[in-house]
Amino acid sequence: ESRRRVLDAARALLAEPSGYQAFTVDAVARRADVARATVYYQFRSKTGLLEALCDDLAEDGQMGDLPRAFAEPDPRAAVHQLIGVFAGFWAADRVVMRRLRALAALDPDVHDVISARDERRRQGLEALASRLGPAGDARRADAVRALLALTSFESFDTMAGPDGDLRDAVPLVTSLADAVLTNLVGPGSEGG
Repeated sequence: ESRRRVLDAARALLAEPSGYQAFTVDAVARRADVARATVYYQFRSKTGLLEALCDDLAEDGQMGDLPRAFAEPDPRAAVHQLIGVFAGFWAADRVVMRRLRALAALDPDVHDVISARDERRRQGLEALASRLGPAGDARRADAVRALLALTSFESFDTMAGPDGDLRDAVPLVTSLADAVLTNLVGPGSEGG
């Protein structure tokens, strides 16, 4: 119960207009009405709290659907599925996502957590791109970077507009990803 209260408090604090500026273990503990030691007992560190918060957002955003994308035999269809899954993830709590990503530029602990998760997304895109082009191909590295940018929160946030649903950006992101993949393998090529 206290774990859930702490996670809810962390999300609520980040959702406040200036809450991200005061995002500390102490502030989260006060918001959750628990002792600071309880936060450390439950999460071990601020990084552990941030990891758990991201995991909580991932659960809400149905990131559990991601393995299906990697199981898809057609690499283009796999990328399309990955785009849909990330749209749902980014939309799970747009305000909190925006604040976490902004806070990553200011707070080394948040930066480490967000960077590690972005790196896992990059590795997944690399695995999918490896089915489409040779490993040493510079075009593949460019494609992975482009796909990483396209599947980022910032891209969905921009493409959806200030009040739009991030999932509504899926057709545009998919179309742009298809252009990247076509550049990698050529038109009409199916890839691996």
